Amino acid sequence: MTDTATPSNTPHRPPLTIKMHAADNVAIVANDGGLPAGTVLASGLVLVDKVPQAHKVALEDIPQGGAVRRYNVPIGYAIQPIAAGSWVHERLLHMPEALSLEGLPLATVRPEPLPPLTGYTFEGYRNADGSVGTRNILAITQTVQCVAGVTEFAVARIKAGLLPRFPNVDDVVALEHTYGCGVAIDAPDAVIPIRTLRNISLNPNFGGEVMVVSLGCEKLQPERLLPPGSIALVDERNVADVGASAEPKLDVVCLQDDAHVGFMSMIDSVMRQAEIHLKRLNARRRETVPAAELVVGVQCGGSDAFSGVTANPAVGFCTDLLVRAGATVMFSEVTEVRDGIDQLTSRASTPEVAEAMIREMAWYDAYLDKGRVDRSANTTPGNKKGGLSNIVEKAMGSIVKSGSAPISGVVSPGSKATQKGLLYAATPASDFICGTLQLAAGMNLHVFTTGRGTPYGLAEVPVIKVATRSDLARRWHDLMDINAGRIADGQASIEDVGWEIFHLMLDVASGRKKTWAEQWKLHNALVLFNPAPVT
Repeated sequence: MTDTATPSNTPHRPPLTIKMHAADNVAIVANDGGLPAGTVLASGLVLVDKVPQAHKVALEDIPQGGAVRRYNVPIGYAIQPIAAGSWVHERLLHMPEALSLEGLPLATVRPEPLPPLTGYTFEGYRNADGSVGTRNILAITQTVQCVAGVTEFAVARIKAGLLPRFPNVDDVVALEHTYGCGVAIDAPDAVIPIRTLRNISLNPNFGGEVMVVSLGCEKLQPERLLPPGSIALVDERNVADVGASAEPKLDVVCLQDDAHVGFMSMIDSVMRQAEIHLKRLNARRRETVPAAELVVGVQCGGSDAFSGVTANPAVGFCTDLLVRAGATVMFSEVTEVRDGIDQLTSRASTPEVAEAMIREMAWYDAYLDKGRVDRSANTTPGNKKGGLSNIVEKAMGSIVKSGSAPISGVVSPGSKATQKGLLYAATPASDFICGTLQLAAGMNLHVFTTGRGTPYGLAEVPVIKVATRSDLARRWHDLMDINAGRIADGQASIEDVGWEIFHLMLDVASGRKKTWAEQWKLHNALVLFNPAPVT
């Protein structure tokens, strides 16, 4: 709900505040540049302080120790009396304790099933394993960081000399990472980075073409990364050399092989093998597939107090559309949903799904405790400048990306999603690590909301960027794909923007449109989540 007026001290636009729930005792200021002290709202409330845009104003007197409520949730407790009309910021609040993971509601919410959404399609690339890609990319997997420079050099050569000959291939990317050696490879938690890299190599956008560059002496040997039977392989060299009955082998270029004499010998080997894969990828064609083949990862970064007002609710509406269409949607970021775990467990489709979420939260609590920190370490200076006082407030706005559908499954870090519907993919909140783990889970399209602004992008999948504020969308007009700030401006509804995101997804997935991140080739590095020791 909003509170507007037309005071004489704001000639261009009346003051606008946004209150998320009738029981809230704070609202955020929506006006660009904020509102000065002395501003009179339509309710008659006079601002005691200057309140920056996206920051909270007290709608009533809040006593010391009193709950500050937003989203009808106590996001903090006043450490001193706060007068009505005052600026409410993080320095005035004591953060609530984390919710206990004991005694949570398990699958108690039974919403009426949403009607199926039929007739929506996109043009995608069908793979032999049944998955569908939105892009046709040759990905070159690396077993270890040591080979990154060689692979980067080779990829540049491939793009310049080979790729133009294969017009149906969108790109060639090196799956660079910082893992592979100097690590406790047999530690229990080492399974996370290893399976992450394995499953990224099998992402639907890579068409089942697996090519590996290895050093030779690293701990993460190619056969450990991609063991026999983990992937269906086609190797034309083996068939040609020893007959059709030969077992295909993993395509590995090992830099320490005796056959390599000099640097350019290594580069020639990588390019020779890349050409084999490019030929097969070039033979692929898009075909019409149902929207149910989308596997969408949703994430937020550079968040502000508008994230939970505009962009994330619009993405949540779109999430419901996707689930109704039979697609897969993954929301993530453990620390950014931890304070709403009761909301999530109650929405689980079964008690078993709820218990799986609780296990992931407990594991992450223990992981943070090892580092002698807790969830409060998540909130950044930019989040606070954007009006988010603490992780509790941030979590309430983050969860709404998940929409209202039942949560039908949980994906552990680095694992592959194996079912349709709304899934919780347990990941750290770091933009790059979350995106990397969602890639491993099999996403073929990414949606990323931001309020402060970030040029985040991924080379492996298209990333649709949604701005929470019109000011950001205006200033970053060639970086943001959709302006959800129109919701706060009163120019569009949550439903309007949700449908806009849905239709843009189909166009981007079909290759009819490119995102700004794709056009500028803005790509963040893959960052593997490695909770195991480094030796």
